[in-house]
Amino acid sequence: MNDQNTASEFAPQHRSMNIFRNIKYAKEEASRMVELIKKPESEVTLEERQRVAKEVAENFAGYINKGFLEYRKSVTEAGEFAVAEWKGQGSIMTDALGREFIDVLGGFGIYSAGIRHPKIVAAVKAQLDRSPQYSQEMLDPLRAHLGKVLAHLTPGDLQNMFFINSGTEAIEGAMKLAKFYTGKSGFISTTAGFHGKTLGSLSLMGKSVFRKPLMPLIGNVRHVPFGDADALEQQLAIAEQVGDDIAAFVAEPVQGEAGAVVPPDDYWRRVRQICDKYGVLLIADEVQTGLGRTGKLFGLDNWDVVPDIMALGKALGGGVMPISAFITNPKIWKVMEPNPFMHTSTTGGNPLACAAALAYIDVMIEEDLPAQAAEKGEYVMKALGGLQKKYPHILKDYHGMGLLIGMEFPTDETGYQVASGLFKKKVLTAGTLTNAKAIRIEPALNIPYNLLDEVLNRLEDTFKSI
Repeated sequence: MNDQNTASEFAPQHRSMNIFRNIKYAKEEASRMVELIKKPESEVTLEERQRVAKEVAENFAGYINKGFLEYRKSVTEAGEFAVAEWKGQGSIMTDALGREFIDVLGGFGIYSAGIRHPKIVAAVKAQLDRSPQYSQEMLDPLRAHLGKVLAHLTPGDLQNMFFINSGTEAIEGAMKLAKFYTGKSGFISTTAGFHGKTLGSLSLMGKSVFRKPLMPLIGNVRHVPFGDADALEQQLAIAEQVGDDIAAFVAEPVQGEAGAVVPPDDYWRRVRQICDKYGVLLIADEVQTGLGRTGKLFGLDNWDVVPDIMALGKALGGGVMPISAFITNPKIWKVMEPNPFMHTSTTGGNPLACAAALAYIDVMIEEDLPAQAAEKGEYVMKALGGLQKKYPHILKDYHGMGLLIGMEFPTDETGYQVASGLFKKKVLTAGTLTNAKAIRIEPALNIPYNLLDEVLNRLEDTFKSI
């Protein structure tokens, strides 16, 4: 078979309609999009923008996963042209046709410094001109320097770390380290908890919808209710009694995916004491709560608790590059030193990602993003209290910490009406047809107050319309 354009000159919409490769068409389409990316914004025509908006849904259906389209308000609520993400700045996202949205979804936590923060973008561009990746043989200075900087930010004696690309990779690394150090195989996690969807992280997850189709997962994993220290102690006592070795307890300081669920005030201090009593490591999943989101540098700082291992991600890349990490103390890390190749990553901690992380930390401290999160979080929570009194049949409850805030609705249908209503009013939140009982407000920590006010106004308008 000839690989060089054996199909017709004009390729069909989906490959399934064409049994032949079409390398010429692939090259043309790659070149077309690259040229569009390089074109100055003012020179992009309306016709080109409309083509992007038209093709994006078709391409998702044909080549990514058409199931996504049923859950994207950018398709179901957008009208003739799908909302195709095009550019953003601060807390404003603009689609290909120029429609502006206020972003209070924040990429589920990646945009803590806002979209395309100029200082973070500048650092990555500068490093790109020097070297985008490392050789794998020479020592890379940015990774080592980021390690030093983070070691001076983390609580207690957490100072040794490994960089990867995503939150779930950070959890996998933390689990591997806990097993390696303790020589034990088991884990305890929490119901409704979310730690990622690779197999180890998925084993910890507290939601059957994602777990059940892939069972069996990693063995000897137990779950206890979040916020219930007595249940944790009981489970550890049983494990000890029957001889099941537990390496670590893993939980989020504030549950994010579950809807910004805050535990009782004494919970984390008791958890720390219980883990010490039973010789179990405490792994804090700070992927979403870390680096300012809850009003402190790290989520557990709200209770002055130091974990044995911490997982970071999301905000660490400044909303510009993907980067994550798992961090521990020298005593635990020592097991990694005899053979440092026990855990490796080809692209983890690459120079572009480290440049973004260093720039984010610089911005976070300079703009005091944790303090902004604390102040603005109180402001939003107070406003939600007023809305709940006026619309108790719609807003069932609200809770959170800093700018990780959850709104609870009586049914998925009501929640989706709110989410889709906000989308029509050009506000980005989450919430799908099957999962909208709890909707998060998770904007940039430096979002201006006037935009918060506008979001709250549009939220009340949405409540009125339901």
